[in-house]
Formats: sequence, structure tokens, C-alpha cells
Amino acid sequence: MIKNIIFDFDGVIADSEILVARAFSNYLKNLNITFSEQEFSNYAGNKTYQVIDELSEKFKIKDTKKFFDDIMYIAKDIYSTDLKPVNGAKIFLENNTKNFFIGSNSVKDKILLGLKKIQLEKFFSEDKIFAADLVKNPKPHPDIYLKAINTHDLNKDETIIIEDSEVGIRAGVAAGIKVIALTAGQHWYEDRSKKELIEAGALCSLESYDQLMDKIDSL
Repeated sequence: MIKNIIFDFDGVIADSEILVARAFSNYLKNLNITFSEQEFSNYAGNKTYQVIDELSEKFKIKDTKKFFDDIMYIAKDIYSTDLKPVNGAKIFLENNTKNFFIGSNSVKDKILLGLKKIQLEKFFSEDKIFAADLVKNPKPHPDIYLKAINTHDLNKDETIIIEDSEVGIRAGVAAGIKVIALTAGQHWYEDRSKKELIEAGALCSLESYDQLMDKIDSL
């Protein structure tokens, strides 16, 4: 029986991946570089500096520091005004009695601010939020999830991870925890393939929190 749920944050609880994609797309457009929001899906789940490094190399952008600083400024502005919860997340949290945790490649302060912005902070106490700035290695390494497990002495067999990216799923699998892929965020546009999520090791790929409720009750 599942007693503990560890959620990724961006794209699973907060519908933020689409906002980051928009920030990159708009920024590169101003440099006369065509980069769609859909193309950003190939980089979802990675740390921002990793995405900056890869795109800088791909598009021959020399000033990576300016690129990073500009993106962070744009993303922060969009994040503070347009951030919303992933569709169905609030109802799921309200109607579930499991122990809730967050395991994210974001930094903890950003997660706390995001939770307040989307008014879901009451569901996650600070000691149950695990972020990239609290561990040595970010996802796809298992450090974040193992820290959550070890800090709260959780039974892995009673725990499930909810992820939306290949990177996150690989991290959960490496930690020895069952992972469900959830594609309820806006960045999972209709014709985007879910194959990568299953190949990364997810038990299944679900499209909504309603489906997730039914699936967890059956585990």
C-alpha cells in the first residue's frame, strides 16, 4: 500500500515548465534564433545552467553568463505573474491522505515561493521539501530522492514518485523507488510522445490527476 508520495515540482505541482519554455523561446527569438516552446521539451527536467550550456553551444552564443542572467530575469518575471498549479493538482492534494513530499531540481527557496504563489503551501511542510541545493548531485542522479527517503526513514515499497521528465524518472528509478509519469502539465502538448518516459523506467504514463488517483489506489 502506498503511504508516501514524492512529487517533482516544476510541471507536476506547478505548471512552470511551459513558462520556462516561453522564456527561452522569446529570448532566442530576439536573437533571430528560432526555438519553439515545443523544442524546449527536449531539455525539460534539467538544471537551467545545463540547458544554457547546451543551447549556447548549439546556437553559438558566446556570452553564456549574460544568457543565463537574462533568462533568469525573464523567467522570474513570468513566474511571479503567470504561475498556476497543474490542472487537477489541488483537488488531488485535498482529497488524499498520503504523506506528501517534493523532490525537485529547483532550489528550495524557489519552490517555497512557488507554492505560496499557487496557494498550495499548506500541503507541504518545509522539512518535506527536497531540492537540488540540498544535495551534491541533481537529477538524473538519485541524491534528491534518497535524501527524502533517508531523512524521513520512508519505506521504499510504500512510496511512489510522480515525475514528468525522463531526467526525473531516471533519478527515481536509480533510487530504487517506483515512478509514475504524469503528463498533466501544459508543456506536454497533445501530440508529444510519452515513449521516453516509459523507456526511462516509469511504471506507466498518465495524463491527468484523476487517472493518478485511481492508479495509486490500486497499488
